Amino acid sequence: MTRILILGGGGMIGQKLAHHLAKDGWEGQPAEVILHDVAFAPGGAEAAQRIAGSLTEVGAAEKLAALRPDVIFHLASIVSGEAEQDFDKGWDVNMFPTWNLLSALRAERENSGDTYWPRLVFSSSIAVFGAPFPEKIGDEFLTAPLTSYGAQKACCELMVSDFSRKGFVDGVSIRLPTICVRPGKPNKAASGFFSGIIREPLNGQDAILPVPDTVRHLHASPRSAVGFLMRAGTMDLDPLGARRNLNMPGVSCTIAEQIEALRVVAGADAVARIRSEPDADITKIVSGWPRDFETARAQELGFVAETDFADIIRTYIAEDLTPA
Repeated sequence: MTRILILGGGGMIGQKLAHHLAKDGWEGQPAEVILHDVAFAPGGAEAAQRIAGSLTEVGAAEKLAALRPDVIFHLASIVSGEAEQDFDKGWDVNMFPTWNLLSALRAERENSGDTYWPRLVFSSSIAVFGAPFPEKIGDEFLTAPLTSYGAQKACCELMVSDFSRKGFVDGVSIRLPTICVRPGKPNKAASGFFSGIIREPLNGQDAILPVPDTVRHLHASPRSAVGFLMRAGTMDLDPLGARRNLNMPGVSCTIAEQIEALRVVAGADAVARIRSEPDADITKIVSGWPRDFETARAQELGFVAETDFADIIRTYIAEDLTPA
């Protein structure tokens, strides 16, 4: 039975991935799923084990590596806004534990006589890119982040690539678009308003828009994010060669187009709940983010996402909207 470790398994995407594995298994077979996170909400997805703790704790990486999972999904991090506000915490949570984890997995491989060779899927971000950039970023564009969060993700990508090059792990980094519409309460992500201006009106609540509606950004649904992870976890990585980083597909649209999609799906009353309140700090962060991507490489490898923002809204309504 395939043993799968989900780091950040208590979070939204981790829980959706665990639900998917409980329902559909791993390549058609049941899987042993281990969730690790600082805390878990009551109930939640099925799992063989739930391990509460932080990857920042001394010895945490070694204990997890000693479980010798066949596949590791590394989703654990603090969000962009928090990483920008608390410089030390961002690096302590988002970068250093990844080095510790990779080093622990390397040690397990050596202890096994090189028979243990886990697949590691690292959830990176389009925040690894920074302005100036073309209107559509291609697969050859350089990473030059303009936020601490983006810098931390870029460092982890390099580590995953180098440990894979040396044969210590079989790793790949997937650069996720902004995942929207996120269920639940707002978090500290600078991108949180992209979900908030859809989620709150659909739940009968007012929403704040802190940036101009001309801002263009790339989005994918939580359902697509799970699909990305599963594809990255099961695919043959040899076609990637030494380039172990992939830009994921998504829907590029302006906020005005998001709002129009909300009008089409839910009507004018929902749109009327959005209120503009400019925030200079968030606007500054968002202005350094990419707007659109050419993702031919990922699409050729079988990664798929929505092509219309209205479909993203409908996915949220179908899967996560709590009936009034």
